[in-house]
Amino acid sequence: MRLSMRSDYGVRALTDLAMHHGQGPIQSADVARRMGIPPVYLDQVFSALRKAGLVRSTRGPQGGHELARGPDAITMSDIVIVLEGPLPILDCLEDAAACELTDTCSQRPVWGRVREAILTSLEEVSLAELALDMQEARERPAYSI
Repeated sequence: MRLSMRSDYGVRALTDLAMHHGQGPIQSADVARRMGIPPVYLDQVFSALRKAGLVRSTRGPQGGHELARGPDAITMSDIVIVLEGPLPILDCLEDAAACELTDTCSQRPVWGRVREAILTSLEEVSLAELALDMQEARERPAYSI
C-alpha cells in the first residue's frame, strides 16, 4: 500500500500549524516554504482539510489557516482519512460486491487486519506529538565532518 503525496503534504502542513498553534492564522506561503510543499498543491490540501473541519481559514491581509481543534485532538488518522478516503488496500474491503470471491477468500480478512493495524497506528499519533518531535529535531545540533 502506498499513500499519496496529498497525505504527506497534509500531515506536514498541519504539523506546521500545530507548531504555531495559538499564534493566529498562518499564511499558506509560510507553511509551503517551511514544509517544502508546492503552494498551489497546498491550497488544494487546505481546501479539503477545511471542508472536513480540521482547519479554519480567514481571508484578508491578516488571514491564513489555523487548526480547528487543538493539536492534541487531531491525529494522523484524521488527516489521512480525509485526504485518501478509506484506506485503499483492496476494493473488496469497502465493497464486498467488488469481487466474486469475497465469500470464500482467505486473503480478505488478512488485508482487513492490515488496514486496521495501520489505522490504529495512525490514530495513536497526534499533531501535538509530531510538532514536538519536529521542534526537537530542529533544535538538535547538526554535526558534519
